[in-house]
Amino acid sequence: MTTTPGNLTTRRRPGPCLRVALFLALLFTTAAGPARAANWLLLPMDLTQHNHLRAYGVAFHTLQAGDKVNWLLNYRGGSFLLKDTERVRLDARLLGVDFEEKTDADVASIRAVVAQENMDDVLLETPPRIAVYSPPYMQPWDDAVTLALTYAEVPYDIVYDTDVLSGKLHDYDWLHLHHEDFTGQYGKFYASFGLEPWYLEQKHFQEELAAKLGYATVWQEKHAVALTIHNYVEGGGFLFAMCSATDSIDIALAWLGVDIVGEPYDGTPIDPDYRRKADFSRTFAFENIKLTTNPMVYEYSDLDTSNYSQMRGAEADYFTLFAFAAKYDPVPAMLTQDHANVINGFLGQTTGYHSRYIKRSVIPLAQVDGTDEVKYLHGKCGQGTFTFLGGHDPEDYQHRVGDPPTDLDLYPTSPGYRLILNNVLFPAARQKPQKT
Repeated sequence: MTTTPGNLTTRRRPGPCLRVALFLALLFTTAAGPARAANWLLLPMDLTQHNHLRAYGVAFHTLQAGDKVNWLLNYRGGSFLLKDTERVRLDARLLGVDFEEKTDADVASIRAVVAQENMDDVLLETPPRIAVYSPPYMQPWDDAVTLALTYAEVPYDIVYDTDVLSGKLHDYDWLHLHHEDFTGQYGKFYASFGLEPWYLEQKHFQEELAAKLGYATVWQEKHAVALTIHNYVEGGGFLFAMCSATDSIDIALAWLGVDIVGEPYDGTPIDPDYRRKADFSRTFAFENIKLTTNPMVYEYSDLDTSNYSQMRGAEADYFTLFAFAAKYDPVPAMLTQDHANVINGFLGQTTGYHSRYIKRSVIPLAQVDGTDEVKYLHGKCGQGTFTFLGGHDPEDYQHRVGDPPTDLDLYPTSPGYRLILNNVLFPAARQKPQKT
């Protein structure tokens, strides 16, 4: 046991030697000890849980083993109910996840409560095949989702443009995009970092890749990638995006095939008629946004709410999760399961979204109280879904280029990181008939 800043007690994951010792101890106990009365294990997800994030890993591993998981929406913070097996017990102990033994009578009582209250019992059956879109030069500060997946020990593959354009996305159920730029402007780092070696190396890499794939410019290649991702979702894929990936992909889709990048990026001027050529019927979530075409401004459009969040400052920046009827809106309910409904805000190149630019078909999941700033949203696209979360890192308010990665051993109960892991699990849910 270790004490972290703020006097919070956390449980660190056992080291390799301790993991072996625990495994041997469990085997000995199983062989020599009496039979247990419990038939179920409950992973509580309220404030009694010491490691919420790795509880998702236990649930995921259970699905990988061919067993099912019951996700009890709105019951004790969205707890997980699993059949009691030695594998689950060992996994939970090694990952530092709290569990409670439950008899059949206990579970019957829990299910009676779930049936009567604003709760639901959702069956998780098959673990999604996970892909993370990421360039080969990714740094540790690039992506909170890979940190979360690694910490929870949820397996994933890395894909990038060659994989996307060759059709490899069909091998996956769930795709994540993070701090990416699908407009071909290299993250709009030109003004601040245009002469830095890392920026020039990345620019050169992207230009060579675009040429290798048969495109004259990087923005044309990125538009093709954005369209392929759109088609993947439309065909039934699950998309989760954060930070600048959320608006840059919609910008690429709205101005598909139109030159909206300045001369520093492709050596040619912007199409003078670009405003008239926007088509927001192709976008996932946003419409009627106005582009920021000045290459010296670190912003893509007027959609982003970063300036408003910065004015509030870290001490006053919070957003509130909306409450959903679990039995009637199970997907939004799954995506908002948490042990807190008011969560500390966090900045990114794209921090949040002005609600006036969000399509009416899109469901806001979280908003900054008293403002038009939506932080978290979800929608359907064809047979698939997309979920966007603004900001870069839920436990680093203003994460800067070159900062060290967040140590999730210090934040095992992070409400913000739970939103990420909700998205990982919800594709495993059995689809129920729509209630009418």
